[in-house]
Amino acid sequence: MNLATIAVLGRYHAWANEQVLDAASHLTPEQLTRDLESSHGSVRDTLTHIVWSEWIWLERWKGMSPSVVFAPANFSSVGALRERFQSVAGERSAFLRDLTPDDLVRVTEYRNLKGETWRYPLWQQIHHVVNHSTYHRGQVVTMLRQLGAAAPATDLLVYFDQGGS
Repeated sequence: MNLATIAVLGRYHAWANEQVLDAASHLTPEQLTRDLESSHGSVRDTLTHIVWSEWIWLERWKGMSPSVVFAPANFSSVGALRERFQSVAGERSAFLRDLTPDDLVRVTEYRNLKGETWRYPLWQQIHHVVNHSTYHRGQVVTMLRQLGAAAPATDLLVYFDQGGS
């Protein structure tokens, strides 16, 4: 894994999140919070899980092991979620920009919410975060379709086709 690939993944990741947030912004408040019996219930709850997980991993990379879980009720709108996503994306972008090749292979230790200690090279954790969010963005796309809303394409190749690099 190299820094250039990590940078591309970071830009793709932020773009894909924006695509899903843009689509969700057209939902009514009722649609946003409707329980569709998915992993996290509603579009709002799934988006909250995504932004929380991205935040907690970033904190872990910085040497902390928070035990906070974001409450979906704290995000009353897609706009509130977008603000949090943008804040995390900005911090993540700065973190990734400052990495060195040695940082990517450095084993980073953290405690999960159960208090268990885990250790992985940073590059594996970064890949995990992108993959985890991709999985849940896919769930959001399915929920958008269930709600009769337009669902965005968030594939990596779509990102490249649209000029991403």
